[in-house]
Amino acid sequence: MGVEVKVEGLTKSFGSQNIWRDVSLTLPAGEVNALLGPSGTGKSVFLKTLIGLLHPEQGSVIIDGTDITECSAKELYEIRKLFGVLFQDGALFGSMTLYDNIAFPLREHTKKKEDEIRRIVMEKVELVGLAGAEGKLPGEISGGMRKRAGLARALVLDPEIILCDEPDSGLDPVRTAYISQLLIDINAEIDATILIVTHNINIARTIPDNIGMLFRKELVMFGPREQLLTSEQPVVKQFLSGDRFGPIGMSEEKDEAVAAAEAAMQAAGISGGGTKDDFSEIIAQVQPNPGMPVRKAAIRHRANVLAMLPSLPENAQAAIRASIAEEDERAAQSPESVATLVALANTDFSDPAAVQAAQDQADTQVIERPTDVLATAADDAQTQPIDTAAIETAVNQSDGQGSTQA
Repeated sequence: MGVEVKVEGLTKSFGSQNIWRDVSLTLPAGEVNALLGPSGTGKSVFLKTLIGLLHPEQGSVIIDGTDITECSAKELYEIRKLFGVLFQDGALFGSMTLYDNIAFPLREHTKKKEDEIRRIVMEKVELVGLAGAEGKLPGEISGGMRKRAGLARALVLDPEIILCDEPDSGLDPVRTAYISQLLIDINAEIDATILIVTHNINIARTIPDNIGMLFRKELVMFGPREQLLTSEQPVVKQFLSGDRFGPIGMSEEKDEAVAAAEAAMQAAGISGGGTKDDFSEIIAQVQPNPGMPVRKAAIRHRANVLAMLPSLPENAQAAIRASIAEEDERAAQSPESVATLVALANTDFSDPAAVQAAQDQADTQVIERPTDVLATAADDAQTQPIDTAAIETAVNQSDGQGSTQA
């Protein structure tokens, strides 16, 4: 199971420029989390602070009982073994093949023999759909393929904490959907704590259990996805809808003159360009593929949401109840394909012992396992072809000119 990450009063600056201040949140053990915010709010800086690459001026980061802001270099080295990190640009070694890049953590941190390393590396290569490309250098493949190679490297040690910095950047919408599904399946299999930094609203609405948002050097909020997705805070609503009318400007601070001019345009019926989706509705969360274990994080998450439900605004309570009812209906209609939803529907969340029993039984509720999630997403002639014509068409359309390269 993943470990809890507790951040208290964290403040970070570069010289006189304050990035964020007094950030406090807890990433629950084994749950999937997302961190949102406009560009330049320090989301990537936050990830680097969590693994000790950057040191904050104030505050603490407690991982598995150790405060990494005060521990020794030796202790920090051991703590970092808990992490798998997907950096924004992949961060691959340019002079190494993809195989050697992915094998690097195993050679650095374990005493495994080379045949065992090869077995693990090739398993992860197939998992992210890069079979046949492992002998190439990073400069010989597309940015999307480098991103997936970086994810494979992040997974080779079966980490307890996975940090993903913009996992969808450089990927077309189809591969983004595959990556999202892969992260949910990984969480179901190893119960890892996952933090995703993203601007992708679809990922934010469908993947995490919990969501946080940074804005104007502060953490606006952090909590269950249902809480943020039904929030009435103007900055949250603007960011989710992608509208230019609201507190967020081209620069992070929108001055009063611009705000007043935009308010006048909005009052005159001029569109701000955002989506008109109904964000008062909580759309379904992505579920593990058939054959995956029941996702224990989902059980813990629903227990947490139901406990805080009475304290939420009425609109949020209504949306959450509707979302739960929809999930229970899906469980009744297709129990063979949504084992996690079946477990949720069958759990008495008013009884803590029943909730614990559901988590204890989760690993045994497994059905027939499909092929690897990304193995069917072809990059080029050296990878496996996509199985269905519908997905093949979608990939070709997303690439514009019929190429299946990421």
